[in-house]
Amino acid sequence: MENGVSQARQMPAGEPARGNVAATAGDIAGSYAGRSKARFLIVFMLFLVTTVNYADRATLSITGTSIQHALGISPVAMGYIFSSFAWAYVIAQIPGGWLLDRFGSRRVYACSIFFWSVLTALQGFVAALPVGLAIVTLFVLRFLVGAAEAPAFPGNSRLTATWFPTAERGTASAIFNSSQYFAAVLFTPIMGWITHEYGWPHVYFAMGALGVVVTGIWLKTVYAPRQHPLVNEAEVRYIADNGAMVDLEDKQLARQRRAEQKHTENQGSQGRAVLAQLLKSRMMLGVFIAQYCITTLTYFFLTWFPIYLVQERHMSILKAGFVASIPAIAGFLGGVLGGVISDRLMKLGLSTSIARKVPIVVGLLLSTCMIVCNYVDNQWLVVGIMAAAFFGKGIGALGWAVVSDTAPKQASGLCAALFNTFGNTAGITTPIVIGYLVQGTGSFAAALVFVSANALIAIVCYLFVVGKIQRFELKPAA
Repeated sequence: MENGVSQARQMPAGEPARGNVAATAGDIAGSYAGRSKARFLIVFMLFLVTTVNYADRATLSITGTSIQHALGISPVAMGYIFSSFAWAYVIAQIPGGWLLDRFGSRRVYACSIFFWSVLTALQGFVAALPVGLAIVTLFVLRFLVGAAEAPAFPGNSRLTATWFPTAERGTASAIFNSSQYFAAVLFTPIMGWITHEYGWPHVYFAMGALGVVVTGIWLKTVYAPRQHPLVNEAEVRYIADNGAMVDLEDKQLARQRRAEQKHTENQGSQGRAVLAQLLKSRMMLGVFIAQYCITTLTYFFLTWFPIYLVQERHMSILKAGFVASIPAIAGFLGGVLGGVISDRLMKLGLSTSIARKVPIVVGLLLSTCMIVCNYVDNQWLVVGIMAAAFFGKGIGALGWAVVSDTAPKQASGLCAALFNTFGNTAGITTPIVIGYLVQGTGSFAAALVFVSANALIAIVCYLFVVGKIQRFELKPAA
């Protein structure tokens, strides 16, 4: 690490004035000349780990048809098994956010990756159990995977706020958030092929082993800004001066932060007091509810979409695995594009509210086109419509950029965890609701209407509830 970094440690970091969000070309050429690019390695690692995260979530959707046939599971029962992940994921969000705030993202996240990977691998052994025990064991293991993955997205949010200036945060958040689609692009065909050639248990063995390897890579590449071996003073100053909270993950300040947390607990900035303040904020509540609606679209794609292709559109498991990657590619491209557009609007001088809301509203409006699938029969036309819908959803999935812009500095992990709790409650409701709709109607038509309606509700939240997007300031207790 360059000597200048130790000097930079004395420099306070804070939220910049609005005029300093985007540095001019002259500023960059002068004060920040020669700055390193370590933050790009960080966002690459967030993208890589989140890709594995979503691939592990999607294992059940790819292997679901085979498991249904092997174990004789009804659509409603399958909906409950799909939801088992989200039950624990939601319950563990607040504890996960507390762990991140207390011990830092690097260590907590590494433990999260390792344990969810081991639990994923264990699901492959379910095939050797009697049918009744196998169903219960699969539910329990999926439940535990959800608990293990809980710190992941709050950790992403903390690291993005730590490493990226405000005007780069939309793109960074969009990159790691778009990994949910890249996971489908890369792993859906692979998992479909493994299921077809070797049987569904081998999907879980392979993904579990991959996650253990990624844990080691994470520990070798992710550090706090001032401690990273590839960072220099110029990059630390650049990100600090332009809105990054560079000391949020600094292990040398962890003891001081914990002391501050104990002090501020008595002032209402932690625990139940901060939760109460966040839930009473119209802006934050609007963001939270919108994320629930947006995540409904995500969980349709992660759970029932491949089964929709097999059962409603009569594709083989192998073909569905490859075809499902086409909307995923569109979603990935839309996800990256949404972040780029948002940050470009901000660099053009538009407010954070406009820069975030325009892509969200336009993208989610486009996502509702999936309803058209109810009126066409051609398989490839259906795939094309779904691709357009998930392209729109990708553009509109800027919730993590918004929460990075709005989370209070004293409890960023806790706020991100609450945001993710709202969002992933959709992981409980969506699979179950769709399961009942499919079993009750015999088709997926009502399910597509249900998913599209959630996109419209999210639009209403951002247009009429959220208001101005700005950093939420906690109020001390009286």
